Amino acid sequence: MARPGARRCCLGWDFSTQQVKVVAVDSDLTVFYEDSVHFDRDLPEFGTQGGVHVHKDGLTVTSPVLMWVQALDVLLEKMKASGFDFSQVVALSGAGQQHGSVYWKRGAGRVLTSLSPALPLHEQLQRFTGNQIAKIHQQNPEAYAQTERISLVSSFAASLFLGSYSPTDYSDGSGMNLLQIQEKVWSRPCLDACAPRLEEKLGPPVPSCSVVGAVSSYYVQRYGFSPGCKVVAFTGDNPASLAGMKLEEGDIAVSLGTSDTLFLWLREPTPALEGHIFCNPVDPRHYMALLCFKNGSLMREKIRDESASCSWSEFSRALGSTEMGNGGQLGFYFDVMEITPDVIGRYRFNADGREVSASPGNGEIGALVEGQSMAKRIHAEGLGYRIMPKTKILATGGASHNRDLLQVLDVFGAPVYVADTNSACVGSAYRAFHGLAGGTDVAFADVVKLAPSPRLAASPHPGASQVYEALLPRYASLEQRILSQARSAE
Repeated sequence: MARPGARRCCLGWDFSTQQVKVVAVDSDLTVFYEDSVHFDRDLPEFGTQGGVHVHKDGLTVTSPVLMWVQALDVLLEKMKASGFDFSQVVALSGAGQQHGSVYWKRGAGRVLTSLSPALPLHEQLQRFTGNQIAKIHQQNPEAYAQTERISLVSSFAASLFLGSYSPTDYSDGSGMNLLQIQEKVWSRPCLDACAPRLEEKLGPPVPSCSVVGAVSSYYVQRYGFSPGCKVVAFTGDNPASLAGMKLEEGDIAVSLGTSDTLFLWLREPTPALEGHIFCNPVDPRHYMALLCFKNGSLMREKIRDESASCSWSEFSRALGSTEMGNGGQLGFYFDVMEITPDVIGRYRFNADGREVSASPGNGEIGALVEGQSMAKRIHAEGLGYRIMPKTKILATGGASHNRDLLQVLDVFGAPVYVADTNSACVGSAYRAFHGLAGGTDVAFADVVKLAPSPRLAASPHPGASQVYEALLPRYASLEQRILSQARSAE
């Protein structure tokens, strides 16, 4: 029996809110090793809940940066103990939770370049703290003045492997509201509005598929990595998920979880006040968009409890027996303040457009699920997304196991597929292969063509496009009416 890892491979890392995870993917793009360290469970000494510390104001949330470092130590030691052959790792990349920043104190760069292989990382790197840039400059100018470098979680994690400061990649960098996403350079007016001398603390951004260096000698001496093992720029967890799901132009990824999240591949984004636009992590000529809908699975659970006797099977039967278009009944269900759009409350309308107190029969379940799907399409198109003949939908998350729920994505008129991967982690390994193969000079789709294909879960019903093309303008108009009423009531 071969030792674990006794084949050429790339590692994909995911530094998420609640854990650090690693996968090893071989040259056939098969995942053959994976492990994780869960912060609350495996590192209780940091006292986190859900991987974070919530401060007294109830609003400020931070993560102990040393916790991530120690989690990396633990994972590497576990891999070593299992007999993993690090010498076969040709490249690695990773993902970090988005919108978090890490501050490196003056002199930290020197510490990074002189790590001792005799000691774990967390015993040598104890100088880091994290917060948001403008806030730390305003509230603690002395700490800001002592800051040598500012990283995102992704570039921080890459720096640990490089043994020097890693640049921020275009895709995660574009989530900072500081990057001009067309020109791929930091915006001078935004930098100046945020804090002084910020550009020198951020360093120049790089394409997401860039090889930013080789692993530091620390990993070569302590774990047996090859000195030639390359580090490909780390990116955000959402862009890494796009790579992991092998999205192509025209595709949509739908994550059906506590919140519902939409990932979109865009050629030309449309400016909008909602959603987020990022540089595309696998094709710097294009873009990706992210839309978050807060009332996702928890809202579906509430309607299940109210209208389907707390039973998912009954919920699914009711949904499957509901005619497409739900007899013209439309519903908006926002028990918590929604993000897209920013409104709260439940609103139901009959086929004549009159507001009603409830939808009859199974109409409540149909109105909820169809409404959620229509909102996804309307707001995606508001960001410049257009359905193409080759469009496919890739569904992930807990609710993606419910075929009746997936069928209602008929609203997009495209087939729905499901994949069973940790998309951010696997996407990081795929991106490592892409960077190794030449990055911007090679199509990502060509690099990952051997990767497992998602499974077809639902095909559009005949006639679905006609039904929903008629309903979508009505839904959009009613949403605007609700928004106007909410704003006039403020």
